Amino acid sequence: MALKFEILKTSGKSRLGKLHTKHGTIDTPAFMPVGTCATVKAMMPESVAATGAQILLGNTYHLMLRPGADLVEKMGGLHKFMNWDKPILTDSGGFQVMSLSGLRKLTEEGVSFSSHVDGKKFFLSPEESIKIQHKLDSNITMCMDECVKLPASHDKVKKSMEMSMRWAKRSKDAFVDRDGYGIFGIQQGGDYEDLRRYSAEKLKEIGFDGYAIGGLAVGEGQEIMFKVLDYAPELLPEDKPRYLMGVGRPDDIVGAVLRGVDMFDCVMPTRSGRTSQAFTARGTINIRNARHREDPRPLEAECDCPLCRNYSRAYIHHLQKCNEVLAVMLLTWHNIRYYQRLMAGLRAAIADGRLQEFTDEFYKKQALGDIPEI
Repeated sequence: MALKFEILKTSGKSRLGKLHTKHGTIDTPAFMPVGTCATVKAMMPESVAATGAQILLGNTYHLMLRPGADLVEKMGGLHKFMNWDKPILTDSGGFQVMSLSGLRKLTEEGVSFSSHVDGKKFFLSPEESIKIQHKLDSNITMCMDECVKLPASHDKVKKSMEMSMRWAKRSKDAFVDRDGYGIFGIQQGGDYEDLRRYSAEKLKEIGFDGYAIGGLAVGEGQEIMFKVLDYAPELLPEDKPRYLMGVGRPDDIVGAVLRGVDMFDCVMPTRSGRTSQAFTARGTINIRNARHREDPRPLEAECDCPLCRNYSRAYIHHLQKCNEVLAVMLLTWHNIRYYQRLMAGLRAAIADGRLQEFTDEFYKKQALGDIPEI
């Protein structure tokens, strides 16, 4: 068996599950910190594991450029190379097809890239993407797709989606089946229900170990994203994991779990840690704001991360004003831990039959904002 996925309990559309891989089991709903270049920025792998993360995301495009898939394979694969013994999912490079559009030429065969590092020419086809991910030894391989920035016309999205479905077939054909590893297909179709439905049917015909919902959080806003998620997950097989790519903010994740999504990734907790932003149960805090200068409280009293256990807001504010790297390290740790605590809370709420109570409390605290404890 490639990957085994168990659904343990449901609450409305929400699902509590376990995804079993060669390198360990992932409790779902799950959030994957992003380790684009074989590292989660400002964190040691041991520190990431301490936050409760059970799986990381790496990126085919960036690892193809540096250090190269052949070197990673020579070093024993990505797990050994970066000292991470838990599961790894690798993106296919498809997102860079969109985000690096000024550096690429797209054809039916694949994508010609000029490296953003040194201008060197590369060609990435579905077959080559799968080959690279195999060399990286990722537990979950993503099929190669094109992602269209929204809003976009029906014709433009349709043309792109149809090519992505052809690439999905080529990706699956190139994938090497083995125990504890799997490949996910990616549903496309923008915010058009007929295209999402067509994409889902094509992916089911091919057959994948899991299914991603792609092409969201690309400029359309939360309201449109949730409208798509009201129907898109249910178009995919019920017995396979569902992964919403590139999402997102805590309230995005809660809303998506309520709509039947199992897996998430986003750069937001790490990127925010580098820009003085901290996620808490009471919303986002900018620790550079002057009001924190003489504040002896922890960032979040309920949090058990090293920042909140050991340091005051005043100290982190000081570190940030001095541009000390320790501030970035501690804020990143806190943010990833916050996301993992949120996912653990969602899983426990589904298990205990109190998901509505949990989400009501989540939205209530978020609306309160960062106010002094009473």
